[in-house]
Amino acid sequence: MDLDTLHTAPQLQAEDNLQFYLDKQALELTPDGKFIRWSTKNHRHPRHWSTSKKVYNSLLIVWLDFFTTAISTAGSAVANGAQKEYGVAKALSVFLFVSVYLLGQSVGGVVFPPYSEVFGRKWLYIGCSGLYTIFCALVAAVPSLAAVVVSRFVCGLLSAIPTVVVLGSMEDMFNAKDRVWTIYFWSTAGSMGLVMGPIMSSYITVALGWRWTFYTGAIVLGVTTGLMFTLSESRPSVLLAQEVSRLGRLTGIENLRSLNPDHTPDLRNFAHVALFRPLYLFFTEPIVSVTSVISAVSSALVYLFTEALSPIYESFGFSTQSASLPFIAIGIGLLASGFTRILETRIITKHQRQGHPITPEHKLLGLCIGAPVLAVGLWLFAWTIPPHNQTIHWIVPTIALAVIGYAVNELDTSLSGYLADSYLTYASSGYAALSLLRSLMSAVFPLFAVQMFKGLEANMAVSVLAAVATVFCVVPPLFTRHGSRIRARSKFARYSLQVYRDNAVDADGL
Repeated sequence: MDLDTLHTAPQLQAEDNLQFYLDKQALELTPDGKFIRWSTKNHRHPRHWSTSKKVYNSLLIVWLDFFTTAISTAGSAVANGAQKEYGVAKALSVFLFVSVYLLGQSVGGVVFPPYSEVFGRKWLYIGCSGLYTIFCALVAAVPSLAAVVVSRFVCGLLSAIPTVVVLGSMEDMFNAKDRVWTIYFWSTAGSMGLVMGPIMSSYITVALGWRWTFYTGAIVLGVTTGLMFTLSESRPSVLLAQEVSRLGRLTGIENLRSLNPDHTPDLRNFAHVALFRPLYLFFTEPIVSVTSVISAVSSALVYLFTEALSPIYESFGFSTQSASLPFIAIGIGLLASGFTRILETRIITKHQRQGHPITPEHKLLGLCIGAPVLAVGLWLFAWTIPPHNQTIHWIVPTIALAVIGYAVNELDTSLSGYLADSYLTYASSGYAALSLLRSLMSAVFPLFAVQMFKGLEANMAVSVLAAVATVFCVVPPLFTRHGSRIRARSKFARYSLQVYRDNAVDADGL
């Protein structure tokens, strides 16, 4: 509705009535008078929610991501027990319980983020948790390989919702400065899930049998599903549409339109524009493609270690159960990256005090540190383990694992934040491309881990990974020096920034 066309007395009265309710609901017209958007004073916008409400919603979705991630890596320890029961080869068992899950996640990572940007986040989280509960229980309850394949694929498909959509939820609620910490906590929780899965499943499998890993998962997620109903919708465009609908009922004016860049007129348009957006971004946006490759390799390392670490530490004399405990070292390294976030926050605060604008490149400290540290950690681990080193104490490679854990979390946090700040409102679509590649590589890495470590021996196998990580060290100076120019040439990054500015409600940063 364009208010410039209102000329009659009833229309002028309607205009006054509309302005009254706009002021009352803290909404405003766009400069052209055709759409309604958020006012900067609107406390119902997710950026203006209370801290306690933001924290509660964030904790729920981060917990969902943590636990579903733990169930994903739990499949490695489970594969050993299920292999004997079903009479299949080790590689096939790993494929069924680990790779199939991650293949499902790769599909979900493309479908769900654009859906959440158009239709909202809340019911995706509820559906994920509820359906995941059912199919997790089916893996344990139905004694059939077909049931394992279908259920693990569906669980993986659903796991993409908290794994990928959560980044969009964080962007909904928090500005650039606050996202330094919220993305850190989310990345750390997800990475801790990768670490805790093998430990949890190893002990449950030995004590109760492999099926109880999934029964336990179903019980925990069943309770989580109940909590998910208390979650608040955070997608601003969805909430604004509800506000405008309410405004129409109050004023009696039909055809009021909200400013909604996510609007898709039909399913075909949604499929062509939204579903293929992550793939389009990956192949056309250098920022998305480079960050996806680095993040995918670093995260897939943890899945590879779920197969490779136990034999290495068993050669040190560890039992089957205790051979999973070195994952704790990776977890300690994950937590240590909190110190980097403190330093990063100080850098951002300093720039703000000096009146300088905050750009995505100001938050690449984790990438600058994480890339070389990952390479150092892998080289150290490679040449302090058997068979070429039989005299070095197991604590030395374990320290290297802590270094690797720190680097993995730095890369994940920094690169996720960089995508969120570069693509803003469409952060989920940018991250979906990253998640797709990460899921595919994580599905493949465990399959060739056993053959790779047997064929090359552990020392040389890890050295190959260390060499790849060393190549990544050229990326930090590329992004810090030329990142702004790369973004300036990106049509989608410019479009994302314009959409953000049209819908912005806070002045504290992106």
